[in-house]
Amino acid sequence: MSTLVNPAVLRTEIRLFRREPAGVFWILLFPTLLLVILGSIPSFRDPDPSFGGLRPVDAYVPVAVLLGLIVGGLQSMPQTLTGYRERGILRRMSATPVRPSALLSAQTLVYGGAALASALLALAVGRLAFGVRLPKQPLGYAVALLLAALVALALGAVISALSRTTKIAGAVGSAVFFPSMFCAGVWLPVQAMPDTLARIVGYTPFGAAAEALNRAAAGHWPGWSHLGVLAMWILLLSGAAARWFRWE
Repeated sequence: MSTLVNPAVLRTEIRLFRREPAGVFWILLFPTLLLVILGSIPSFRDPDPSFGGLRPVDAYVPVAVLLGLIVGGLQSMPQTLTGYRERGILRRMSATPVRPSALLSAQTLVYGGAALASALLALAVGRLAFGVRLPKQPLGYAVALLLAALVALALGAVISALSRTTKIAGAVGSAVFFPSMFCAGVWLPVQAMPDTLARIVGYTPFGAAAEALNRAAAGHWPGWSHLGVLAMWILLLSGAAARWFRWE
């Protein structure tokens, strides 16, 4: 009898993920490694007026949190799902009691869980290594983080739906990956952007996520406008993925 989440499929996907050193590194370790490198620069540990009086390392913790979500959702998951479709695995599963949707659910849990673990690691290292304060509004931070994870996975599902081969998935994922990193603040945190640019970025999935996380980290409830933008993107992207996704 099929279920939405099949424990055997989930265990298998977890084992396969653990056997991929590249995926483990880029999702789990790279965001925190980038934070450590930036935090090791002396000037990044001094308050900066352009960051609203924060230290640059404080501003980069939410960026590191989002980076794991972006890598997992936009780069890793689409390549895996497209590879399964390309090799006919999804077609063969449709003839068994285990439906292909169980595999899709397992993939979502594996990559979503890895991205959230990456976020917790970045928060812990930021606190222990550089004295970055933990979010002052933990519930709001958790809500914003969950929505950010869902939007990353929904965007990854759209990339999987539009890509017939793993090469196309890699190309489309990369095309979306770099603008997403910019909006998340990898090169310039949102609070340091010019006002007009920050407003525009705030309407993108990861720009809205960065703003929501920053507000929660400072002790405020994430702006309802930013949470609303995230919810809108989740609905739009999930609907598009459901409409366009093909098992074969």
